[in-house]
Amino acid sequence: MTTLKEHAVVIAGGGPTGLMLAAELALARVDVALVERRVSQELAGSRAGGLHSRTIEVLDQRGVAERFLSQGKITQVAGFAMIPLDISDFPTRHNHGLALFQERIEQILAAWVEELAVPTYRGREVTDFTQDDSGVEVALSDGASLRARYLVGCDGGRSVVRKRAGIDFPGWDPSVSYLIAEGEMAEEPAWGVRHGDRGINAIGKHDDGKRVRVVLIEPQAVQGAEPTLSELRAALIAVYGTDFGVHGVTWLSRFTDMARQAASYRQRRVLLAGDAAHVHSPAGGQGLNIGVQDAVNLGWKLAQVVRGTSPEGLLDTYHAERHPVAARVLKNTLAQTALGRGDERTRALHERMSELLKMDEPRKRYAAMMSGLDIHYDLGSGHPLLGRRMPDLDVITESGQQRVFRLLHAARPVLLNLGEPGALDITPWAARVERVDARCTVAWELPVLGAVPPPASVLIRPDGYVAWVGEGTDQGLHDALTRWFGPAATSG
Repeated sequence: MTTLKEHAVVIAGGGPTGLMLAAELALARVDVALVERRVSQELAGSRAGGLHSRTIEVLDQRGVAERFLSQGKITQVAGFAMIPLDISDFPTRHNHGLALFQERIEQILAAWVEELAVPTYRGREVTDFTQDDSGVEVALSDGASLRARYLVGCDGGRSVVRKRAGIDFPGWDPSVSYLIAEGEMAEEPAWGVRHGDRGINAIGKHDDGKRVRVVLIEPQAVQGAEPTLSELRAALIAVYGTDFGVHGVTWLSRFTDMARQAASYRQRRVLLAGDAAHVHSPAGGQGLNIGVQDAVNLGWKLAQVVRGTSPEGLLDTYHAERHPVAARVLKNTLAQTALGRGDERTRALHERMSELLKMDEPRKRYAAMMSGLDIHYDLGSGHPLLGRRMPDLDVITESGQQRVFRLLHAARPVLLNLGEPGALDITPWAARVERVDARCTVAWELPVLGAVPPPASVLIRPDGYVAWVGEGTDQGLHDALTRWFGPAATSG
């Protein structure tokens, strides 16, 4: 076996999660490399169809949101079991989603990663690895190997990294499977949505105006095997009584409502993110989004451990914070699949749920949940901001008016002091934490919670979540700085 090169971090998988993690680590000046089996970011089929509000915010925190917004369609994408949830009255600059197919999302991310000079080993896969006390020896499919201090599996639901790490993947087996296809039809199909006893089927026009997109429930749940054209035809006949002369199929895939989650997101020097850590039905469109957010939670923590500014125990907070987020998504997708069934009893339940979600308070709660805007990490009791996303407020600094998210572009923590200038001394952390004295004259408001008391100061983590709130003193500040950004530096 030929060793190619050493890197601080090797990421297996160059999809949205792996690309976002690579960007986060590169911004933190960590030597990171990607291993991706595809030779380009081209994808067969449409895959995921957009970004939720919190994911757009995360990209805005890095100054790249406009790259995506300019390529997609701003629209309301949040919903629960096909019940639309409007977030246009939410207190965020991005009170909407973005319709944009996964291939374009990946291409934009890949271009950014290339700007950040991240090496990518294309046309290869991680096939195995061995760990020791100082690193991981990573075997590639071409017989070569890489050496890394840490390996992160972003290699999808059938993750080789997860399996080789021996991490359990418990959950629920599929109760239903769907075929999704793009191709041509010789006959005019039955356009639109058709409800069946087991769920929703649909035929729609492809963007090119020639082909069609099809989503079909299979007569029996099938797991694992690659679908065939004959199975597609059989499923069309089962639902519509004809296959409409389907031909020229350019993409054919299968997905199920299986829901599984890694028992642990870390096994020594190996970590998991995205679909490698959690798989579920695409109902609600959350998979790509929570994968990108996994990456933003993990990236700065892993960077600090690699650089030696934080102890390895910081990595345990990644599992502690992100595992509950995905666990809730799994339950949400199971519920949405159940509500999508077309028998009379389920339709009656869906009608009652629709009525409920038209009410203001339930709509806000479910919309915040589905859009990712209500995430609350358990960082202890205190101010309502603690553990929640920092609002992108306009603040007035010595250099003029600034948006808070602009302060996070470098992926560094920020101590935003809104009280007396110079009141908070963080000299031992000055090389790691940017301190900004500012004034804020606008109201502080969070989704669902509404108005919150304006704080005197906030410590904002690189992922945009509030790690400490000051009420006019520095009580607890040094403890928070130590917990999240390492022990105080000693002079001399």
